Amino acid sequence: MIDTRRLRTLRAVADHGTVTAAAAALHLTPSAVSQQLGALEHEVGQRLFTRDGRGVRLTAVGKIMLKHANEVLAQLERAEAEVAAYSTGAAGEVVVASFATAIGVVLAPAIAALRVRLPELTIRVLDAEGDHSLTMLLDHTADLAIAVEYRGAPDAADQRLFRLALYAEPFDLVLPRDHPLATAPPLALDALAGETWIGPYPGNPVHDVIAFACEQQGFTPSFAHSSDDFRAVVALVGAGAGVALVPRLAMRDLDRSGVAVRQAPGPERRVFAALRRGTEEHPLLRPVVDELRRTAHALG
Repeated sequence: MIDTRRLRTLRAVADHGTVTAAAAALHLTPSAVSQQLGALEHEVGQRLFTRDGRGVRLTAVGKIMLKHANEVLAQLERAEAEVAAYSTGAAGEVVVASFATAIGVVLAPAIAALRVRLPELTIRVLDAEGDHSLTMLLDHTADLAIAVEYRGAPDAADQRLFRLALYAEPFDLVLPRDHPLATAPPLALDALAGETWIGPYPGNPVHDVIAFACEQQGFTPSFAHSSDDFRAVVALVGAGAGVALVPRLAMRDLDRSGVAVRQAPGPERRVFAALRRGTEEHPLLRPVVDELRRTAHALG
């Protein structure tokens, strides 16, 4: 009989790529994780991982086991959700990991509505960048994640996740007020190919969206200044340090006095909610998901 705790360890190592990182996510020692993997390999009778530089990668048998581990763990989540629905109803705590803009535009309004409708439901919020929230979800640090689409993000077919699209927002082009293109006719992104760019750090999903949009126009943006805080990005543009693309909802409350803001052609920030597969009908999570959908719909 395969121990499900070892299946969770298998998935954590596959997700994080190293025993040390998986151990930190599981709140175990690296030695304990190695022992769990060794025991699972003994149960299966096959090697599941092989060394890959400083990390590890799945063998062919490991990939087969991971597929079944995802199915088994999702079924266990489903069983726990049904038991919770029978025994408790919508009373308890839900931990939501989300990036800052989505906290302001969809999560906070949803919490306000739920406090009136379901006062016994407590929501705890963790501020996390659009990619980190998914890691927190899969590591069981959060029950629900609000994340941003980016290259390499888990797609709708990922067996670990249940996903729900929330909203898509365009980007605004932010230029110094005296920039020659600040008042030009409608322009394409390739007109900015030679500019100095300001934006989030590599690894931030917004950085990826911007880079991909520019690559589709035939150039790679030259990022000279990096900040994950859009207030800082807009302030640097106002100081003449470069140009930027900023998601429109993130621009709502920012100081625009030193910049010109223009509609940017093409890119969008696509935002979705994610749950661990099997928890989508949990009585604590279902009302949160439904309220997030209503709040996002109200954005238009």
